[in-house]
Amino acid sequence: MTKSRFTMRPVGFVRSPYRTTDEIPHGIGARHTTEGSLEILPEFEPGLADIEGFSHLFVLWVFDRAGKSSLVSHPPSDDRPHGVFATRSPHRPNPIGLTVVRLLRRDGNRLEVRGVDMLDGSPILDLKPVLSSVPEAELRRGWLAEAEARGVPRRNPPR
Repeated sequence: MTKSRFTMRPVGFVRSPYRTTDEIPHGIGARHTTEGSLEILPEFEPGLADIEGFSHLFVLWVFDRAGKSSLVSHPPSDDRPHGVFATRSPHRPNPIGLTVVRLLRRDGNRLEVRGVDMLDGSPILDLKPVLSSVPEAELRRGWLAEAEARGVPRRNPPR
């Protein structure tokens, strides 16, 4: 297997009330109901055609202020360490974030959304409509369900 490098460029930027990670709800029971917008760069606006028909979108974005990566994470939702690929930690080998937002409306190249958990100015890599063929009854929540059952209190994430 050969290693290859690739570069990506933003298709837009997040507009959010969050300026620091401390302001974003974390951990068990965190609710992401904050409204914000996804400002898509003008050259990518034609790619938004027909997006209004979808209720929810996947937003692929960059943890551009995350710092160093680690393969072991200590999430605020548990008092035990977990592999980074089993968490939503921003400290990843490739600092890519994934968020599901509710699309409220479109105004040209601006999408008004609910469910923002990103810092203001975060670069957006891509948008995709949420479509799933996995029935909810078949979804598993892994270690998170076990931590919730143990009643692990929320702790502040390490910086």
